[in-house]
Amino acid sequence: MAEGDIDQTLRWVERVAAFCVEEWGLAPITGRIMGWLMICDPAEQSAGEIAEAIGASRASLTSNIRLLTAIGLIRRQSRPGERTAYFRIEDDAWDRVVRRKLAALGLFDEIAEEGLELAGGDPSRAKRIQTARAAMAWLASVTSEPKHG
Repeated sequence: MAEGDIDQTLRWVERVAAFCVEEWGLAPITGRIMGWLMICDPAEQSAGEIAEAIGASRASLTSNIRLLTAIGLIRRQSRPGERTAYFRIEDDAWDRVVRRKLAALGLFDEIAEEGLELAGGDPSRAKRIQTARAAMAWLASVTSEPKHG
């Protein structure tokens, strides 16, 4: 990869990291790992290759790779005859992220129902809860609409 291409790629990886930090509260290195594994070539990278590419310490990288592996966003694999572990982003990683977020939002309906019971007959308290509940219901309806293509 030419130096200009590397710089542009690393800027893109930083944008992915910033998105993961801002939208999901992940550590920047976690987003960098995800970004790098989405765009690197070859698609499978050793921890050392990832650390060198994104400028991370091996210790920090290892704990974040462990997290991403545990939640099923990246996969550890080996090559015949090699002791080195390689990591690859799962093909459906982003689908998994979105589905988990939507499932978590769906749980809010149960919490809101309990809140409405706690609010009793107080219309102002109930309205605030109903507004939040309506927003979640809208999000669920928008994300479950069939795609047109």
